[in-house]
Amino acid sequence: MLELSGEWALQQAGGTVAAPMRLPGDAISALMDAGHLPDPYAGLNEYDCRWVGQSDWVLSRSFTHDGSASALEISELDCVAEIWLNGRQVLAADNQHRRYRADVSAALVAGENHIEIRFASNARVAAERAAAQPWPVPFSKDNNPIAHGNMLRKVHCDFGWDWGIALAPFGVYGDLRLVPLEQVALRDVLVVQHHSAGRVVLEISLLLNQPASNVACSASICGQAAQASAQNGRAELQITIENPTLWWPAGAGNAVLHALDIQVGDTTASRRIGLRDLRLITKADAAGTGFKFNINGRDIFAKGANWIPADALPSRIEPAAVRAQLQSARDANMNMIRVWGGGRYERDWFYDLCDELGLMVWQDFMFACHLYPADPAFLAGIDAEVRDVVARISHHACLALWCGDNEVIGALTWYEEARKNRDRYLVAYDRLNRTIETALRDTLPSAAWWPSSPSAGVMDFSDGWHDDGAGDMHFWSVWHEGKDFEHYRTVRPRFASEFGFQAFPSLEVIRQFALGDDMNVNTPVMESHQKNAGGNTRIAETMLRYFRYPAGFENFVYLSQLQQALAIKTAVEYWRCQMPHCMGTLFWQLNDVWPCVSWSSLNYGGAWKLLHYFAKLFYAPVAVHAVPKGAVIQLIAVNDTAADMALEVQGFTADMAGATRPKGQQSAVIAAGQTGVMLEIPLAQIPTGAILAFTWKANGQTGGDIFSPVPFKRLALQNPQLGLACTARGDMVEITLTAAALALFVTLECPAPGRFSQNGFALFPGHPATITFTPENGDAATAARQITSRNLWASSHEA
Repeated sequence: MLELSGEWALQQAGGTVAAPMRLPGDAISALMDAGHLPDPYAGLNEYDCRWVGQSDWVLSRSFTHDGSASALEISELDCVAEIWLNGRQVLAADNQHRRYRADVSAALVAGENHIEIRFASNARVAAERAAAQPWPVPFSKDNNPIAHGNMLRKVHCDFGWDWGIALAPFGVYGDLRLVPLEQVALRDVLVVQHHSAGRVVLEISLLLNQPASNVACSASICGQAAQASAQNGRAELQITIENPTLWWPAGAGNAVLHALDIQVGDTTASRRIGLRDLRLITKADAAGTGFKFNINGRDIFAKGANWIPADALPSRIEPAAVRAQLQSARDANMNMIRVWGGGRYERDWFYDLCDELGLMVWQDFMFACHLYPADPAFLAGIDAEVRDVVARISHHACLALWCGDNEVIGALTWYEEARKNRDRYLVAYDRLNRTIETALRDTLPSAAWWPSSPSAGVMDFSDGWHDDGAGDMHFWSVWHEGKDFEHYRTVRPRFASEFGFQAFPSLEVIRQFALGDDMNVNTPVMESHQKNAGGNTRIAETMLRYFRYPAGFENFVYLSQLQQALAIKTAVEYWRCQMPHCMGTLFWQLNDVWPCVSWSSLNYGGAWKLLHYFAKLFYAPVAVHAVPKGAVIQLIAVNDTAADMALEVQGFTADMAGATRPKGQQSAVIAAGQTGVMLEIPLAQIPTGAILAFTWKANGQTGGDIFSPVPFKRLALQNPQLGLACTARGDMVEITLTAAALALFVTLECPAPGRFSQNGFALFPGHPATITFTPENGDAATAARQITSRNLWASSHEA
């Protein structure tokens, strides 16, 4: 095998711009490293970088080879490209999501060889293909400032999104190598699991890299083995495992993985397999049709968020950084992420990480918010793409669901062309959706399939965005329609797969792209890093609804994160309390592709916003939530664990000085996987200007929260005179906080990357809090001098 990754030369076709470029990598990063481009994430530089995507480019290099018969293997080739070897074209590609293998023997020579990858402008080709369609095929202009991304099988958000930069990068991000043409090796593994009491039978399909026959193959796992002879590039084996140790999602058990060792001819390979019985259950009931995941015979409430690509520039996507973000998801008590359909099918190591961390994956196919062509050539490419992707990643234990697209059924109502001729565009959609489903089921007949998100179910083409009786739901009325947070309580989703509220990134992130004079909500730089039309206005309007207007930009940032956290907290807590009617919430979104204003709970770079700290509590396996119902506030206990749980709850009223009065106490046993009302406190018993506070205990765990019956701006908050003492202890900082009056939403900040043990909490006088901060660099002494605090009273009083 000869690796062709490494140093290449990049040249603008017909132009003068040239730079070295390292593969795997993208051209935007290479041109920036060579000094031809500014950092596109800083200031307004994005617009000075878009010319790159309007040009054709050539990557080239030379290599030495013995001239033997060989195949070129390449993956993540982005996107419209031809590969030429010694002056002969050996491959034409136009799908970033596929892997390619081409016999290049006739073009190779013994000695020095020259290879070129000729990239056509993605923007130009997309426009040409759109113009060649027999009728208009609309795309989301609000999301894509670079037009017609629906014409290419490329990461859609490369053309921009309502949280993403628009650069249309290109390059090669995966494998690039020459292999002996006749060498037979493993390409993919398909595993179907049949579980029964104390036993699992594995049907293992070994897919080879070429259609070879009579090749000896074997596989072993958990001390059991099987052999078979491959025919036409495929070997079928069966292994039975008695008393298997099962894989469980995070919070339900251990994510145990077993080595599956494989031999194909003279070559060996391995995969890590989780043994689990994972099913999507959609059964009719009195309320409509349910939607839930059952793992190993146990219904699991899905708790998590949506995942978008880890970075807008593929060269910057690093396994260590992705691992840290997925670990943050698990650390916030999440057990599922949704790989959203406008991004990319992630690399193998991404799914390895999800396997390890016990994060179930809702996997969209890569179609989102646009309409699509339905001509035979386009559909043939989709068929090949789906078969390739499913064969590559479906063996992973984390894969819970295959979903046809994101919001494409709904998009049929967004565009004038489709509204005027729904039949035409509905038929086109059905052809696309059936192509995806057929390819999936041909490759993996046991796959859990869901046609679209949101969707009321198979063969239901209604716009189900606000249908809370069946299927999954995207609920965007609070953000896009400006409804109040309480509006989340007007619906009872069976499964909420998208809902969100925006916030500004933390100050350390803002300083990466903005200078001092840019630190204002209305500056061109700040507005350029807000890609959702009217987003900053909506954030400001919401502040006026709930809070006293902040003193200065830094407090504006703080309040934006606080109200984001409160919005999602309101939704999740209410919907969790509807269990088992509702069996999942995946908020939008977990991560960011660049530093910007967005719906993410993690800053670009992975630091936690307030929402993520709140998520750790509202997704806790055992929790008590305050839910208003008529004239009372119900304190409802939620038990996600597999064991019954004895809880004790105490309710109080609290005035702004921090004085409390008891309002009831109750103990009860909450059954496994159930909810229960612990206390009901009449609103009339909460004095004007006071709030409700409560604490709970369960099996050694403790918790507590507050609930205000009025917007916080109406509370006559007092100066809490917050005391802050920081002491470095080894590689972490111990922080002691005191208050002279009730301090709401105390938030600690540090310019050094790291994580607080808790944040955004209420602090009562006479009840000091001890919080820890763990800096990433281990320099606790420096971090101890840099930690500062904010609170709600101070947010409107500091100059």
